[in-house]
Amino acid sequence: MDKVKFIENSLIESAQIKQKIFSHCTEQILKAVDVISNAFKNGKKLLLCGNGGSAADSQHIATEFVIRLNPKIKRPGLPAIAITTDTSNLTAGGNDIGFENTFARTVEALGNPGDVLIGISTSGNSENVIRAMKTAKEKGMIVIGFLGRDGGKMKELCDIPIIVPSNNTQRIQEGHITIGHIISELVEIELYGEPQD
Repeated sequence: MDKVKFIENSLIESAQIKQKIFSHCTEQILKAVDVISNAFKNGKKLLLCGNGGSAADSQHIATEFVIRLNPKIKRPGLPAIAITTDTSNLTAGGNDIGFENTFARTVEALGNPGDVLIGISTSGNSENVIRAMKTAKEKGMIVIGFLGRDGGKMKELCDIPIIVPSNNTQRIQEGHITIGHIISELVEIELYGEPQD
């Protein structure tokens, strides 16, 4: 294997997918920015969930909202919670009510009308995220999906499905975190103004 060529091809593919995100997902990204900004303006919160790399993305994106993304924008913390981080909750849920119900149970406990749920899944078919989305809808929350491939079963459950146009899990995950960064910074700008030098 030509390892240098592999690196080059990986970077080219990643860049091409990001260009496709611009042409395929810009409208949905802007809608997500509006929904999340309005939720925060109205004293609501953001919940996020996913499995594996998508769990890590949930934590990463929640942190950008709570702490900050752009250091030139001075602002307070924003209420975002990754419901993937509490090992006691996740293991008790997995043991007592089944892993497929753990996220839904936390959404049931923490979600309120007008809150927002971001469910992250490269396939769009993760059962525990599907159930979380269904519970969120029952509670009057707004559901955003960070998805891949054809959007899977989650596409129809989302108010705003953002589908990275790729079948490659790695490229989809790279797209999700890029989209998360874009949304986070645009929400900061929407709420607190342009970066100050």
